[in-house]
Amino acid sequence: MNIETEENNSKSNRKTTRNDSDLREDLDSETYRITQLRGTEAAFTGEYLDLKEEGTYRCSICGAALFSSDNKYDSGSGWPSFYAPLGEGNVGENVDHSLGMVRTEVVCSACDSHLGHVFPDGPPETGLRYCINSASLKFEKVDD
Repeated sequence: MNIETEENNSKSNRKTTRNDSDLREDLDSETYRITQLRGTEAAFTGEYLDLKEEGTYRCSICGAALFSSDNKYDSGSGWPSFYAPLGEGNVGENVDHSLGMVRTEVVCSACDSHLGHVFPDGPPETGLRYCINSASLKFEKVDD
């Protein structure tokens, strides 16, 4: 696997990315489409939608810790939903003008992979609803 480091012009930190040919070789087509081409999985189909176990949701590309099961809730939207990321700076946001609307895209801060979108209609804890594609995540269960 080739690892390349590139300077992110909008932030002072450095990002680690895998080259495209390695990603195409290592990922299934759906995970590649969602994380690298900014796709979306069909509603109510994601592996982690109904998962209730305690643990950490990590980036499926680089393994960065993104969300905690403590902040997960059932939004009824069809995607795993969280009211906050695991820590400040764990996810980034971009303006998304696709599909004829303006939304806020959520990306992994470490590798810039597409995760989903965030909306201002979440629960009282933050008022935010992070709708995240299961294909963008890997779940790490808390050991008993």
